[in-house]
Amino acid sequence: MAAATAISGVGLTLGISTSAVRSRTSLVTMAVSLDEKTNKSLTLTKSQEAITAAKELMPGGVNSPVRAFKSVGGQPIVIDSVKGSRMTDIDGNEYIDYVGSWGPAIIGHADDQVLAALSETMKKGTSFGAPCLLENSLAKMVISAVPSIEMVRFVNSGTEACMGVLRLARAYTGKEKIIKFEGCYHGHADPFLVKAGSGVATLGLPDSPGVPKAATYETLTAPFNDFSAVEKLFEDNKGEMAAVILEPVVGNSGFIPPKSDFLSFLRKITKENNSLLIFDEVMTGFRLAYGGAQEYFGITPDLTTLGKIIGGGLPVGAYGGRRDIMEMVAPAGPMYQAGTLSGNPLAMTAGIETLKRIKEAGTYEYLDKITGELVRGIVEAGKKAGHGICGGHISGMFGFFFTEGPVYNFADAKKSDTAKFAKFYWGMLAEGVYLAPSQFEAGFTSLAHSHDDIEKTIAAAEKVFREI
Repeated sequence: MAAATAISGVGLTLGISTSAVRSRTSLVTMAVSLDEKTNKSLTLTKSQEAITAAKELMPGGVNSPVRAFKSVGGQPIVIDSVKGSRMTDIDGNEYIDYVGSWGPAIIGHADDQVLAALSETMKKGTSFGAPCLLENSLAKMVISAVPSIEMVRFVNSGTEACMGVLRLARAYTGKEKIIKFEGCYHGHADPFLVKAGSGVATLGLPDSPGVPKAATYETLTAPFNDFSAVEKLFEDNKGEMAAVILEPVVGNSGFIPPKSDFLSFLRKITKENNSLLIFDEVMTGFRLAYGGAQEYFGITPDLTTLGKIIGGGLPVGAYGGRRDIMEMVAPAGPMYQAGTLSGNPLAMTAGIETLKRIKEAGTYEYLDKITGELVRGIVEAGKKAGHGICGGHISGMFGFFFTEGPVYNFADAKKSDTAKFAKFYWGMLAEGVYLAPSQFEAGFTSLAHSHDDIEKTIAAAEKVFREI
C-alpha cells in the first residue's frame, strides 16, 4: 500500500511504498503533475532512489546547495548524460537544458571537438603539477580577449579566483575594506558570505555560521545599482577602501543588469579614492561578449575574475589585471597563492578549444537572437495568462522574475512570487525543459540551442502558464 505525500505549493506528489517508510533507500515511484487537467507526468523513480541514498553519504545528498531543489520543493533529478542542448536523467527523461552546467557550456554539452582534444591530451597525462605549454596558450587567449587583463593566474574555481583577487587587492593597496553588493555572489570564502546570492539566496540562509566576525568586519555592502549608497560608504570610510567588487551583470540573484552609467560611476569613484575596481566575470566572462561584460559595456576594471567558460566544462578559475598589480603575486611578488591542480592540462585544453569556437564570427549575434526570442516568448506568454512577470537578457544570459518589476537589485528580486515560480518550474520540467531550480539564478543558452528548441520551450511555457 502506498502513502501519498504532497509538497505544498509545488504540485508535486510522491507515491511512497510502505517498505520505503521502513527503509529510506527504497522509494518506488515519483510522478510530477500540475493538476488534474494535465496528463503529463514525469517518472523519477531512479532519481529518487539515488538521492535518498546520497543523503546518507553527502550533506543534503548533493555537493552544491542550489542543486538540492530546496526552493522549488521535491528532490533533484540525477543526470546520466548531456549532449548539445539536451540532458538526460537516469530515468531516461530528456530535457532542453537552460542551465548549461551553470554557464560553462556555451558551445553546448560534450562538444565533439572539445572531447577529441581532451582525448589526445589525456594520452599525455591528466595532471603534471608542473608548467605545461597549454597554460601559455590559454593565457595568451585570455589576455588578448579581456581588456583589463595584462597578466593572469589560473586557479581551480571561481571561489578560489575571488579569494585570490581579494587578497591581492588588499596587498596592493595596503587597505582592508571592500564594498560588495547585496545579492552578488563571489564564492563561499568567509569575507564574501555577507548578503550573498546564489545558493545562499536560494535557501534563504542568514550569513553563514562558522564565519567569524573578524572575517567580514571589513566587508561593506550596498544595494546593486544604488549610486548614493556607494557614495556614502566611501564618505564614511575615507582612505580605507581597498576595492569594490561586483558582478557587472548580476546572475546569482537572478538576471539583473546595471543601470545606465552605474559601472562608469563605480570606475570614477574608485579612481578618485585610489581604490581598485574588480569585476567578477566568472559568469559573464566570454558570455556577454568575447571580452566579457567589460567589453560589452566599455568599462575597464583594474582586476577581473574568470571561470566557467574558460575551462570548457572542467574545473577552472582565473584572476588577472594590470601588470603592476599582478606582479605582486608569488613567486613574482610577496602575495602568496598556490594550487596543486592549477593550470592542469585537461582544463587548459577544454578552455582553449571552447574559446576557439566562440571567437568565430556570428557567435554572439546568434546567442543574442535566440535568447531574445526565448525571453520575449516566455514573458509574453506569462503576461497573456495573467501573471506578473518581467525578464531580460544580454547575449546568451537571461532571467525572468515572477513580479511586475522592474528589478534593479536583490530587494526587488525578492518581491517575486517564489511559490508560483516553483509551480512553473515543475510544470516546465514535466514538459521536458530544465531551468535553474531557483528564482534567484540566471539562465544560459548555447550555440547548440536551435530555433526549434526555443519554439518548443515557449510552447511549453504557454501551456504551463495557463495551468498554474
